[in-house]
Amino acid sequence: MARTETKRILPNGLRLAPSQVWGSIRLVPVLRDEVRGDLRFARRTYNDDLTVVSLKGGLMEPGLKYISYVPHGLVMGWDDKSRSAGAVFGTQLHQPEGKALKVGPFTVRVLHRMAHREDKNRLRLLPLHLAMEGFLALHFGGPEVAWTEYSQEAVSRGLDPRSEWSVPGWSSTAFDEALRIFEIHEQQVGVLIFHADLLLSAFIVSHPEDYRALHRALLEDFYGDLLLQYGFLGDVPPLSLSIDDRRVSSLGDLRAAVARMREDWGVFHGFMAGGVFGVEVSASTVYEAGPFHLQRFVTSLSPSEENHVGEVIMRGDGTLEYLKTYRLSAAQTRRAYLLKQLSQADWNLERAAVNLKTTRNDLMLRLSNAGFGYLLKESVLQAALRQHQGRR
Repeated sequence: MARTETKRILPNGLRLAPSQVWGSIRLVPVLRDEVRGDLRFARRTYNDDLTVVSLKGGLMEPGLKYISYVPHGLVMGWDDKSRSAGAVFGTQLHQPEGKALKVGPFTVRVLHRMAHREDKNRLRLLPLHLAMEGFLALHFGGPEVAWTEYSQEAVSRGLDPRSEWSVPGWSSTAFDEALRIFEIHEQQVGVLIFHADLLLSAFIVSHPEDYRALHRALLEDFYGDLLLQYGFLGDVPPLSLSIDDRRVSSLGDLRAAVARMREDWGVFHGFMAGGVFGVEVSASTVYEAGPFHLQRFVTSLSPSEENHVGEVIMRGDGTLEYLKTYRLSAAQTRRAYLLKQLSQADWNLERAAVNLKTTRNDLMLRLSNAGFGYLLKESVLQAALRQHQGRR
């Protein structure tokens, strides 16, 4: 079968239930009416202070490492013939993996690759880290031509190292409380997480039992700085719909009115999640797991729009089986956008400046303000700064 990368993420096979609100947190349950049962997810805990992922021979260039706090992984099990796949329970989830090293008072675990196949029908992956690694690797190699403006470090090492920071879910007491008290629906397989009515993240799996087991693990995931940025805002309003009792004269009428109201809720919440659902994405296949293709994606990186990175699995018929997203901050988007513009201009500053409708010197200052000043020679950057100050 030919491999096709996802162009748009659509909530096919899913429906959205009315949201639940706690303070500034809004959670929208994601329900699945047809559960096929041939794709299952379970959690594997690590409990180490730091994790180093060896990517040698993997997705990035040989010898590079990804370093982060990784509280847990996901173990994905599937059946090749679309029959029911058993949940991955028991000691399999806690079997030794990688090396746990003692460094002073801390433990550091070394894992091999973001997605590691453990047997014929089981794959271990590091949720969101898989997508973040791809985001960090965007144009990682730096300039391919030794343009005179770039430092020797940029020419020889590119963007090594490249780092971004995020916020763990447990840093928000409101989020913790919302996950604790909110109802989990019988057919719920995921949730859309909004903060101050801005989409922070989407998390969807194939099976309701798996979501129940992973619900509290959302606290261990990482989120963009919006989780803290809007932490002190007031409560978001509870959105409500009403039924026109003048049109209800029987139980059948009431049942139809409730069904319409739930459908309207789903459409509205889908609109609120329009930064992920329906937008064009750039996706690449990371792993082929039987009939399922695990892909990571990034949205347009346009600074005027909200942007997300994430991982997705879709069936051949378009049914969305797995989704996990991370909303990029405005600063992260600007950094990625600048790198994208430089790459498209073959790292020629003059050409990139023209495309951005700015000057070469102003582009260099933008690079410096975005944290990429080390890519430029110190003398060139100082000259641009003096010229900018001279215009003031």
